[in-house]
Amino acid sequence: MTNKRTTSSSTIYLVISALLFSLIFMAPSAEAAPPDFNGGVSNEYMYEEYIFITGKPVKFSGDMKVKESERKNAVTTTYTFSLESSAGDKLTRKAAYVTDLEERTDKGQTTAQTSIKSYSEKITISGTTYTLEDYQLSEGTIIDNRPASDYYSGNVVGRKIYETKEGERVTIEFSGRTVGYENFWGATETKIIDYELTTKEGKGFITSKVSDSKTKELHYEPHQPSYSSFTGGHAVVSSQNMIGEYTYDIPFDPAGKGTLHLNKESVPLIERLIVPKFRDLEGNWSKDNIERLYSLGVFDESSSFFSPNTPMNRFQFTVGVLKATDIRVLEEQESKRAPRKAIFDDLDPKHKDYPYIESAYEKGISNGFSADKFMPNGALTRVQAVAMLVRALGMEERAPAPGYQTSYADNNSIPLWAKDSVYVATELGLVHGNNQNRFNPYQEMTRAEASAMLVRFLSFLEKDLQQNYRDDMLFLN
Repeated sequence: MTNKRTTSSSTIYLVISALLFSLIFMAPSAEAAPPDFNGGVSNEYMYEEYIFITGKPVKFSGDMKVKESERKNAVTTTYTFSLESSAGDKLTRKAAYVTDLEERTDKGQTTAQTSIKSYSEKITISGTTYTLEDYQLSEGTIIDNRPASDYYSGNVVGRKIYETKEGERVTIEFSGRTVGYENFWGATETKIIDYELTTKEGKGFITSKVSDSKTKELHYEPHQPSYSSFTGGHAVVSSQNMIGEYTYDIPFDPAGKGTLHLNKESVPLIERLIVPKFRDLEGNWSKDNIERLYSLGVFDESSSFFSPNTPMNRFQFTVGVLKATDIRVLEEQESKRAPRKAIFDDLDPKHKDYPYIESAYEKGISNGFSADKFMPNGALTRVQAVAMLVRALGMEERAPAPGYQTSYADNNSIPLWAKDSVYVATELGLVHGNNQNRFNPYQEMTRAEASAMLVRFLSFLEKDLQQNYRDDMLFLN
């Protein structure tokens, strides 16, 4: 089964296949998306948005319901709103969007085209009722499905026409863009839309910026009683935050210009993880990194000794990359009578972690040591580790055109096949050189060093992507 992300009214869905192996904990989907195209925000209790149909901003709050259904290559999403202002004004709205999907497995991408299926809306402000008579919308989205994270971008245009019983017509034309990503550790979708409001009094202009973010963060929780078998452990805190901003310029209204903000947070979900009990980590500089990864199930050690200063082998690091990002592994064959042939001659297909290696190969994360050898027990080098992480992100092609030089003093020692990955990893802050600004591509990594690199990789998935897709989009645009 393959992953498929869809978008309906800018909502991106991930159809998750059953896991052959999973992390210690089962977490909810990281899906994040602001509802509809009105700049509103919500949590599990309330939805809020501003309406400018009269030329004045009016805040509406209340109930929002979302219903999703999927059939073949189409997804239908229906939003139902029942809102009220502090002055008793009313808003009822129901809009259904249908998204047609085309999955290009050969390109690792999915395109989605969204249109309005049905609509009804009435807004009553100060005794005047505005009824939505016509609604046109078109949205196109491209999703790049990468192993560790999906990235997507969309554009939308639309027009709403309202009429009153007195014959007044109000037209709202809008256009905007959506950017987002989704992975196991987090998801952010940011939507920026410009509206042109046309009434009998004149024209007004509004811009809404809204972003929905879900994140999972690791927190250390100390265990204070001294009479205990352990001193503390880690917890995964899953949180959701939606922020919005409206800027408006309405010349025919005395209020004229202004900026309004909205913010909603959901109640966090806390999940405690297993407690590591290694006896050889006290005083080791990477102790916290190792314990984090063990708690998450990235490392599955049965010994009470981790041996942090011994070399990390290629097999365990590859498995760790896939477990750390919750990348889906290949499903077991239905028939277990005939064991499948290993993709490399030196691998055992019956090994419990073999499917992770096969999945890494199929997804282009690891190409093996040679055409027929994986070298599972071979020591992991820095250049091999960096290449796997950047391939998992799908960002190796973000390097400059061939012929460039990296910033490292030993640039000429970096193999050509990994140069793009080293460049990108450095730009992303996943790696850096030593005191002599040398990358040392063939240096063997200890288990402590490999653990630190994996934790930095997880931090990128947890925090750096959110910074880029939310804060940079909202505050630097």
